[in-house]
Amino acid sequence: MSKIVIMESLGISAEELAARKAPFEAQGHVFVDYPKTTDPAKLIEEAKDADAMILANMPMPADVLRKCNKLKFIDVAFTGVDHVGLDAAKEKNIAVSNASGYSNEAVSELVIGTTLSLARNLRSVEDRCREGKDKTGLVGWEIKGKTVGIIGLGKIGTRTAELFHAFGATVLAQSRTHHDGIAEYIEQVTQEELLRRSDIVVLHCPLNDSTRGMINAEKLAMMKPTALLVNVARGPVVVEKDLVAALENGVIAGAAIDVFDKEPPLDTASPILHAPNCLVTPHVAFATQQSMSLRAEIVFDNLAKWMEGHQINTIL
Repeated sequence: MSKIVIMESLGISAEELAARKAPFEAQGHVFVDYPKTTDPAKLIEEAKDADAMILANMPMPADVLRKCNKLKFIDVAFTGVDHVGLDAAKEKNIAVSNASGYSNEAVSELVIGTTLSLARNLRSVEDRCREGKDKTGLVGWEIKGKTVGIIGLGKIGTRTAELFHAFGATVLAQSRTHHDGIAEYIEQVTQEELLRRSDIVVLHCPLNDSTRGMINAEKLAMMKPTALLVNVARGPVVVEKDLVAALENGVIAGAAIDVFDKEPPLDTASPILHAPNCLVTPHVAFATQQSMSLRAEIVFDNLAKWMEGHQINTIL
């Protein structure tokens, strides 16, 4: 019998969660659910006796994991794992799996949605309409004929490329490795060429030592003054103060930001929330009804396979 702690909501209904737990409970395993917290003392108290842990994007610091002496498996209901203390997991031989692939459609569709919102001035024209005014000065532009540059050509980046291609855009891509066998409409270029040529730059890369702070003042200055930046990757990939300055000074025309240096809710005084032509969303790109259900399916499959001794979606 194992004790499995679910450290935060998985975004599914109570009925679906109960159904997914049921096969494990029938085998004698016990689940304990907790609300999301960032208090290390609470995290230690909640997880210290657990054999397995399920969490999504809630930070799980190394100092907490070092106090979890029974923990053998961390089941991350998320694609990225930079919020988990992997060094401590390695030290303690804790296996880690993720839920890669659950949000491919959700994230790619939000990229399209935010791009269209910026291109067609949706927030402003709606305000105008509600105020009894017209569209004067707010005529937008089309994606068709534009050049889109995608940094990070994994499954989500590839799906985003497919959607932009369907709109009639030229698609450029840059990744840390050259990809063979990709669609013929994707042109792989250097990052500098991508930034200089693109009308829309989309970030789909993971957060690691090579990408932290990657989009800074120097990189933003390479972009067209008419270009948009869309970040659905990780907040620290972009130097936030440099982006705010670029928007304030007209270095680029606009941005859509779903991820930040800290997880929302944000301080309402945060400069990024007041930057001109910056559409902000509270880390929702991954969150749809379909993606949450698929994520739960992957997470509970991860758990079952680990219990059987056949770990899948392996990080560690």
